[in-house]
Amino acid sequence: MIHVTRLNGQPMVLNAELIETVEATPDTVISLTTGRKVLVRESPEEVASRVMTYRRALRRGGGRAGAPQGQAR
Repeated sequence: MIHVTRLNGQPMVLNAELIETVEATPDTVISLTTGRKVLVRESPEEVASRVMTYRRALRRGGGRAGAPQGQAR
């Protein structure tokens, strides 16, 4: 799971395993394998970074993967 922020400022936690694509249109649109699309404030690069952090943490065995910078892990 990764933390992201909707365009209206509402934080949400997103299942990173369901992400199919992330694109800037210019807003960042995350397309999920379920067909749902989520618009977020984070850049595509930031979303990708959080997904990579999440996956590294899974391989290491836990922690608060994908949390925004500055939050406890």
